[in-house]
Amino acid sequence: MLVLLSFAELLGMSLWFAGSAVAPQLQRAWQLDGAEVAWLTIAVQLGFVAGTALSAVLNLADVIPARTLFTVAALSGAVCNAGLAFSGGLAPALLSRFLAGACLAGVYPPAMKMTSTWFRQRRGLAVGTIVGALTIGKAGPYLIGAIPGATVTALVALSSASTVAAALLIWFFYADGPYTFPSRPFTWTLVRSVVRETRWRRATGGYLGHMTELYAYWTWIPAFVAASIAQSVHAVAPAATRSSAIIGFAIIAVGGVGCVWGGAVADRIGRERLVIIAMAVSGAACALIGLLFGHSLWLLTPIALVWGFFIIADSAQFSVLVTESVPAHAVGTALTLQVSLGFLLTTLTIQVVPWIVRRAGWSWAFAFLALGPALGIWSIRRLLRVESV
Repeated sequence: MLVLLSFAELLGMSLWFAGSAVAPQLQRAWQLDGAEVAWLTIAVQLGFVAGTALSAVLNLADVIPARTLFTVAALSGAVCNAGLAFSGGLAPALLSRFLAGACLAGVYPPAMKMTSTWFRQRRGLAVGTIVGALTIGKAGPYLIGAIPGATVTALVALSSASTVAAALLIWFFYADGPYTFPSRPFTWTLVRSVVRETRWRRATGGYLGHMTELYAYWTWIPAFVAASIAQSVHAVAPAATRSSAIIGFAIIAVGGVGCVWGGAVADRIGRERLVIIAMAVSGAACALIGLLFGHSLWLLTPIALVWGFFIIADSAQFSVLVTESVPAHAVGTALTLQVSLGFLLTTLTIQVVPWIVRRAGWSWAFAFLALGPALGIWSIRRLLRVESV
């Protein structure tokens, strides 16, 4: 069942960066500037926040069987994503990306819950495997874009088709495991109680530090590599080469291995310590990678891969930390607040990168993101102190 869910997530999450992968082509066709290019990813983030919040308020995860919710959301996302291929300009494209992101709220979180119904021990490893699979899935459009002659229509069609395949896999082959969850719906009346929980604030602080760098890196690292190859210091969306597309895919996809590693290590040494290690390494890579802009790919790529490995290795563990920081009846509300705040933050950091590129160049574009893991480590260390009391 873990293999089934992992493969379904890998296929289904290919929608996330479909717009980003074709951004250079759309930029040339529609004469977009850097800020407008960024919105191709930001629209997905906002859609995901809206979809997650709506799902939580309506308690869809408990009202609708997980298999049905995943299938309907995946099929709907495939249709919304297909709209990108028929968009004649930025506005309809952003609507397509927003709706696709909203639908992914029924693909990503339910899969985490479905996985947990099959695991009690080694749950960190199991959930880490799911996050690893969806990370590789998100990288998929960049690999498709590396195919010679790949067009916007072809890439969009393949990503939508893979999401339809994910829906069919879950519909025909998935069944809940023996460790089902009691209903823990979102409720506004619990928001104040959740925010007052010191452990929730510390765990969420770590998560926000993690999210500060994650999606900004995933969104812009392919452009960074392409600009480095072309020596285009201020080019926000340079023409992608086959090499840059393949490297961009590898940099994001290696995070899938990082997630599995992170889950296994977290089960052994504790989630908080794993999170601190992962953020320390990713923060260091974040601070250093700009120094390698314009240098040989043999120098740049290893650092980018190390960053890609560790930047997501701790991701699954933040959700577990939050669930352990509040009473059982408040888990749904606590998770919804965490996810909403995190993805809203990404909409700001994604926008800051092209702003820095235009003014200071790619060498400085990622340096500010290192503040995220630094503050995240500080918050998680304070969580450890609270737990030791």
